[in-house]
Amino acid sequence: MNKTIKAEKTPFFLPYQLRWLNDNSRIKIWEKSRRIGATYVQSYEDVRDCVYKRVPSVWFSSADESAAKEYIEYCKIWVNLFHVASQYLGEVVIDSEKDVKALVIEFANGTKIHALSSNPNAFRSKGGKTVLDEFAHHKNPMMMWRAAKPCITWGYPLRILSTHNGQQALFFRFISQILKGILKWSHHKTPIQLAVEEGLVDKIYGRKTTKAEREEWLEEQRRDCFDEYTWLQEFCCVAIDEATAFLPYELIVSCEKDNILKDLDEIKGDLYVGIDIGRRKDLTAIWCLDVFENIKYTRLLKILEKTPFKIQYEIISEILKHKHLRRCCIDGTGLGMQIAETAQDDFGKYRVEAITFTNKVKEEMAYNLRTNFEDKTIYIPSEHEIREDLHSVRRIITASNNIRFDADSDESTGHADRFWALALALYACSTNLSPIHIASRVTYKTPKLTEGF
Repeated sequence: MNKTIKAEKTPFFLPYQLRWLNDNSRIKIWEKSRRIGATYVQSYEDVRDCVYKRVPSVWFSSADESAAKEYIEYCKIWVNLFHVASQYLGEVVIDSEKDVKALVIEFANGTKIHALSSNPNAFRSKGGKTVLDEFAHHKNPMMMWRAAKPCITWGYPLRILSTHNGQQALFFRFISQILKGILKWSHHKTPIQLAVEEGLVDKIYGRKTTKAEREEWLEEQRRDCFDEYTWLQEFCCVAIDEATAFLPYELIVSCEKDNILKDLDEIKGDLYVGIDIGRRKDLTAIWCLDVFENIKYTRLLKILEKTPFKIQYEIISEILKHKHLRRCCIDGTGLGMQIAETAQDDFGKYRVEAITFTNKVKEEMAYNLRTNFEDKTIYIPSEHEIREDLHSVRRIITASNNIRFDADSDESTGHADRFWALALALYACSTNLSPIHIASRVTYKTPKLTEGF
């Protein structure tokens, strides 16, 4: 069980696969991208260990039956490579009382490889090398773990391989405990970027590729994922805490619509506008909605980055001059106060409302926004930046049991500015919300923006 294993040097594997193969730790865990050949190299290790009788048997389980069949097909390849006597027994009943079946390869030396279902009962009363593939995606990973862990009690190896499935998954908790130094397991991590750097695209293309080709391939994979959630978890080894997202990706995507945006002069219906003001770090976002039979269509979305206030107001004014404008709600807090007050002077306080952002106001607007998504009464462009901005907002319960909405801030993406601009626009066209505090007006005449900026 603890025999020294020489380092493998084979032409079949890429560097990250060889690192895994040559790691002889009793327990090792692989945090990985999809489709980089992790199960492929694991099947080689398992056949090798059976051929050299380093283990009496291998008990392999993945998240579904098709993955178990693929694993067995890989094992057959390596059996032929080693030129050893073996027999594929097909599906075998290994526990009639529990109706447990497995795909089995039996070697002439008496060792066996079993590819099991994801049923935890399959591991009961078993002993030998244990492999848990795509562990984060098992139906009941805790029950599987409790059943599988005793299989290695007599010193046999344990292998855990998986992509992420959120921060609530047992797999993520294992990784966290390893990084904190609590679990002393061997940890491997291979995001898609590392796999590509070490030859994955070369292997796919069957030739040496250029840096530009590899970057283009990565960009294509990311674009084809459709949303950042899929890209990060399935390919980049990043576990997403979707539970804290105020707007889950699934809800956002359900309200996306292609070719929805129009030029300002093409908007013929009632126009409602929400404006979130920024200057240096945060963006200014101007969200324009066209309402028809209670359905709100995004017609115009302008993002202004590090734009002088004078120019911002010129752009805002052109929108507020639109003949179909019914109402505009504008962030009247902090940086937005002067622009909001000037817009009220120029266009009337009944068409332009300056909204003071308090926690209570933000909560009401945020829930109104989510209700529109849940009721499918809002349509937004299908764009990556919009999707990520809307998804970035987190609902946080403070120590004093108050609700706060926040998001990470970034100079290029802002601070959920699109989210709050849309929330303001939806409030502008709502009729059933309680009154929101209007930003207090000063008694003296506010100077024009051309004078102060």
